[in-house]
Amino acid sequence: MPAERLTACLIVQDEQRCLPEALDSVAFCDEIVVVDGGSTDRSVEIARATGARVIENPWPGFAAQRNVALDAATSEWVLEIDADERVSPLLRTSIETLLAAPPPGVGMAVCALRNRFLGRLLGPSAKYPAYRSRLFRRNAYRHDESRAVHEGIEPCERPVVLDGDLEHELAATLLEALLDAWRYAELESTHIRLSHGARAYLVDIVLRPAAKVAYRTIVDGGWRDGWRGLFKILLDAGSDALVWALVLIHALRCSTAPTATPSHVANNRHFGRRPAGPPKVLAIAGSGQSAQAARQWLGALRAAGVDVALISDDHGPYGAHSDGHPHGEIPTHLVHHLRPLATMRALDIEMQIRTIHAVVLFGRRAKLVRHFLPGALRPEISGLDAQADPVVAAERVHAAVAG
Repeated sequence: MPAERLTACLIVQDEQRCLPEALDSVAFCDEIVVVDGGSTDRSVEIARATGARVIENPWPGFAAQRNVALDAATSEWVLEIDADERVSPLLRTSIETLLAAPPPGVGMAVCALRNRFLGRLLGPSAKYPAYRSRLFRRNAYRHDESRAVHEGIEPCERPVVLDGDLEHELAATLLEALLDAWRYAELESTHIRLSHGARAYLVDIVLRPAAKVAYRTIVDGGWRDGWRGLFKILLDAGSDALVWALVLIHALRCSTAPTATPSHVANNRHFGRRPAGPPKVLAIAGSGQSAQAARQWLGALRAAGVDVALISDDHGPYGAHSDGHPHGEIPTHLVHHLRPLATMRALDIEMQIRTIHAVVLFGRRAKLVRHFLPGALRPEISGLDAQADPVVAAERVHAAVAG
């Protein structure tokens, strides 16, 4: 059978410096669609010279512009990249392998984003592998145009995890890094509902960014990336604080005119994702009987329409085949030892792949590890635990997510 066709979609504006390398990295695609938002440099000329189909559309926002590109694509699959990103050779091979024989029912694949910052590749300080949903069936997904930023697509099913990296040229100079952080914060601050009370602003401007620095430096191991990694972490936390500082300034200016809040402001958080598709339940279990019990329980939930995954250090015969491929096994994230830091990193990766709605613990070791996990990485659903009957558990999960 011939491989299914692939369209590369790019949205650009004044990207003549980095666009040629991006286009070269997707030259293997059957079609390239470039949507230009009004460039004043040679971006359009460069894109047309490579054979790309160029659409000139005045800038309507990130999500809307990406949807313009999707509407122009004609292939079964779409690969979205930005002008400052490049498809690595290994990622290209992985994409071609997937499209040569897509597994039944699979409509999306995720890939690792690898950031280059101030001349060096970053690892844990930029949450590498930082999975992104960039390859998907064209008719299965669209971008949410109500979002100014974080317009990425949330998978409706467990995606295929591709090998290789999508390489991202994040910032080449200190000034560029600072300007990017400012633009991001300024844009996002206009799309957040105003908080209420001094305590809320204290948490958002001081406490939450401080916790983010500590978590990403220690738990994620960001210190391993040296001064560039530490600066990237501080910049991200500072950008979060700046978002809420700008929101606070707007609140003070509008204190005498509460109706001045823009009507499109709908979110009171700017960190959240918007899950789609079936709920996801993840189990944590030690090796041996605990892992076997977790797999059986998760298997029953999956039969009832729940997306499931397991974190375990069970490297036995069952664990060796749990790679997420459609062989009937439970998708398993294997860790060397079931310890707090390793478990937190595995949970973070699973959350990147697809939002987790509930974490269930199997065995004494998993329950010990739970005490060290931050609340954001161990969501709970009332009445859902390892002793719950799987049929009843699935009903509770669906009801909780629907409610």
